[in-house]
Amino acid sequence: MTRHTTVLVVGAGPCGLAMAAQLRRLGVDVTVVDAESRPHTGSRAILLWPPVREVLDELGLAEDAARAAVRPAALHYHLGSGGSARVPLGASDLPLVLPQERTGQLLAKALADRGTTVEWGTRVSRITPTADSVRATLTRDAGGTEEIEADWLIGADGLHSSVREALGIEFSGARFPATFLLAEGRITRTATPGGPGAADNGDLSTKEIHYFLARTGVALLAPLPSGEFRLSGAVPTGTGATAEHAQALLDERGPGGLRFTEVRSVALFSSEERVAHTLRSGRCFLVGDAAHVHSPIGGQGLNLGIPDTRNLAWKLAGVVHGRLRPSVLDSYDPERRAVIAQTLEATGRMARQAVAGPVAGHVRNLTWKLLQVTGVLTRAYAPMLAGWRSHYPDVLFGAPGTKQRTERSRPRPGTRDPRWTPRATDELAGRFQLFTHGDPAGPLAARAAELTADLPDVVAHIPSYGGQEHFVLLRPDGYVAASGGADDLSRAAERLASLVPALPSGTPAGEGRSR
Repeated sequence: MTRHTTVLVVGAGPCGLAMAAQLRRLGVDVTVVDAESRPHTGSRAILLWPPVREVLDELGLAEDAARAAVRPAALHYHLGSGGSARVPLGASDLPLVLPQERTGQLLAKALADRGTTVEWGTRVSRITPTADSVRATLTRDAGGTEEIEADWLIGADGLHSSVREALGIEFSGARFPATFLLAEGRITRTATPGGPGAADNGDLSTKEIHYFLARTGVALLAPLPSGEFRLSGAVPTGTGATAEHAQALLDERGPGGLRFTEVRSVALFSSEERVAHTLRSGRCFLVGDAAHVHSPIGGQGLNLGIPDTRNLAWKLAGVVHGRLRPSVLDSYDPERRAVIAQTLEATGRMARQAVAGPVAGHVRNLTWKLLQVTGVLTRAYAPMLAGWRSHYPDVLFGAPGTKQRTERSRPRPGTRDPRWTPRATDELAGRFQLFTHGDPAGPLAARAAELTADLPDVVAHIPSYGGQEHFVLLRPDGYVAASGGADDLSRAAERLASLVPALPSGTPAGEGRSR
């Protein structure tokens, strides 16, 4: 007998778990399978920037994650030529440093609390898309096979995605021409700082993420919640994955006087920059590393992958429940592809700086000093890492998102803005949130009341009174859909209505759609 599920998620890493947990929060039936026999262990991706933190908040995991994580106060760049550049991380830019193993545990708990557990040791051996569903054959390590029919399928199975391969989707790109060493363990100070990276001659703060920009290359040193540190940097050919090579990297590029007292893990890895030719094939979608991979520098892996799931979850749930037209799913690929391109440009630039030679490295360090003095690092660099500078093209809701705005201006459609984030309540989950200000008897308030009466399952009104009349309409994934005055809201209402299926003739406004 063929089993049926609304959504089949293939892959139970952080992106697959986040995808499934968000769908369950939105009332969608989900099945999750993973070819591995058990969850991955180890630190792997450790930086959770605001786009990831917002998803954790919506899933009720924010407090648990914050308690378990290191919350760095700054990014500290130690310039080998002397001096340093320190980028403070305010509340809106703050990442959490949390090992991927722990992030996965939190997401798995959120999923289990909503009645779904991962089917481990289960691989998808065949995928057969049809016009109305996707049929898949599940092969289990314990023996036996099972046929499953899903209305929709999500490939979240990583770099070597079997879903992407089965769908015949090209994964174009290239390997980044450098090898990186990554070591984790306990470090102690044995002497006064005096090495190549000792720009400030101070103690190594465990509340900052350190980057040592030495003549021979860049090294990252990040505190972990366990009291250990992560050391990483591009290394020459012939470097071994040994504790001795990790110590040599620390001595060569670090501040001096630091020694590993224990190296728990050490490995060499390379990175690639690849993007799937399409993120959607019929009723199948790709998210996370199955859709794109890039340099790990800047810690943007989960910052790009989990927002894939946030973009897709509200759209797919809206279609499943009949609140949104299926055409809304056409926006997933172009919107996320735009942000993928923005992220790859940024990570590629950072990666090239990390492997710069002595001359280029000297220019890099001088540039960092200038950026520090002019305040660009705080104004632009930290928000870029934190995901606030990503933007969507004009696909779904009239969102150009290309021009810069001043702090006093209204947020531009297609952008994210730390002043405007959706309220993370289950009651509002999956709905646009309309924030209005001004006269409660004015034209803007009247138009907002009409819109929410017409589309109560699609948009929620959150009013405040006083000041000049204006509104901000946020999408469920936190991007700005529209902003402005009463006339702008009328135009936004027309665009919003175009996303909603027509009701049968004679149906009262606000009725006839499943929640």
